[in-house]
Amino acid sequence: MICFNYETSFELGDEPRYERWIGEIIKSEGKSEGEISYVFCDDEYLLKVNQEYLEHDYYTDIISFDYSVGNQLNGDIFISVERIQDNATEFGVTFHEELLRVMSHGILHYCGYKDKSDEEADEMRRKEEEKIKMF
Repeated sequence: MICFNYETSFELGDEPRYERWIGEIIKSEGKSEGEISYVFCDDEYLLKVNQEYLEHDYYTDIISFDYSVGNQLNGDIFISVERIQDNATEFGVTFHEELLRVMSHGILHYCGYKDKSDEEADEMRRKEEEKIKMF
């Protein structure tokens, strides 16, 4: 089950379409869907999460907490809508494209993809592009 929560005025709109898309991403990676919760928030909300749970004192666009068991993906994905807008402007893409990138990014982490090294980050970008096209 995929659910969407809002700690800001932002709303996705056609939630069933996003649910189907995320489900397709999960299946395309040979995983099964468990309970995944997206929380859309602002910078300050996500900063507090970052400080409290990860002991990081900086803004970020996404924080994902992975509770997956075996091939069943479970977790909480927090997304700062403000960071998405700033990143979209910085990277010269639409807000929606950047939103899809970040939403898929969290799921890809659950699937085992990392982005710490340059090589891992390159693979993550390729996977994000692949998943965005599925929308």
